[in-house]
Amino acid sequence: MIYRQLGSTGLRVSQLGFGAMRLPMTGPEPDARVDRELAVPMLRRAMELGVNYIDSAVGYCNGDSQRAVGDAIKGWPREQLVISTKNPCYGLDEKEWWTHLENSLERLGVSYIDMYNHHGMGWQGYTEHVLPRVSTWMRKAKDQGLVRHIANSFHDNAAALKKLVDTGYTSSITLRYNMLDRTLEGGIAYAREKGVGIVVMGPVGGGRLGATSAVLEQLIPGVRRVPELALRFALSNPGVCVALSGMSTMQQVEENCATASGDVTLSAADNAAIQERIAPLKHLAEQFCTGCAYCVPCPAGVNIPNIFDKYNWARAYGLWDTAREGYEQISVVPWEPGKRADACTGCGICETKCPQKLPIRDQLKEAHAALAKT
Repeated sequence: MIYRQLGSTGLRVSQLGFGAMRLPMTGPEPDARVDRELAVPMLRRAMELGVNYIDSAVGYCNGDSQRAVGDAIKGWPREQLVISTKNPCYGLDEKEWWTHLENSLERLGVSYIDMYNHHGMGWQGYTEHVLPRVSTWMRKAKDQGLVRHIANSFHDNAAALKKLVDTGYTSSITLRYNMLDRTLEGGIAYAREKGVGIVVMGPVGGGRLGATSAVLEQLIPGVRRVPELALRFALSNPGVCVALSGMSTMQQVEENCATASGDVTLSAADNAAIQERIAPLKHLAEQFCTGCAYCVPCPAGVNIPNIFDKYNWARAYGLWDTAREGYEQISVVPWEPGKRADACTGCGICETKCPQKLPIRDQLKEAHAALAKT
């Protein structure tokens, strides 16, 4: 495994991080829980292969992600791990914020959290909530040794990213960046100059770059798998310290760790070739779902991220047969839970939670019309 400095924190982190938001689940929704028999060996295997950065959050995996991570890291030398999790509280109730922190410590089974993130903090959230109020609680937790470094996950634009970096408040920022979405590239370079660590979420585009593609598989010599290409693209950016992968199978763990243990450098010619192929698809990153899953759970049980994932495979790479077959399996087989798009009631709750402000209801109708066989 290759390790990098996480900004100015002094931490050496594996360039591949384990994003614990897509761990394998068991049981019916909405009460499904992380399948410990599958997830714990995956996490431990990743750690054996050198992954030391593990990222979770309060709401991941129906609220069970942190406990699953805690089960996996139990007995592992604590000083060898960099644990990242998030606090979603921006309200007026200080007790609520501290309760989230205390619960996270208990669920993870740790006495401190290395990277404690304000969950989804953009510039407005920082100026209206964090700066005048929540930062006081965060700094108090750091002074008490419960938090080593203040961080945040981020869903905003490049200008907001630069302003946030200039505050000097956060030491690491987790943000979206991949071959389909390079909008924050300038902000990433700026963060590097200022010593702020950058952790990338969704390096494979929320699954869009996880499928086979005749368009991309032969693009770079020696790279035969699109997920490997996507991971190498993210890690080739010198401003990126960690690329998180939401791994859900042991095969993904083995393959991604193998990629991150070798030379991930792409040449200028490689990057030019990627840009030439990806440029016509740039609008996808701006208009379509990135798979963050903030829109779920859906009151009607619609599996929104999974539907859009399949729809994007088809639109981006022409994998219509694969997408339609997968769509037909939703609610039919255990590994495709939830309901199809035609179960949408049009309530619009999902759109209030979408960081990209997508017209989800309209896009669900489009997806069903395109993918349904009958």
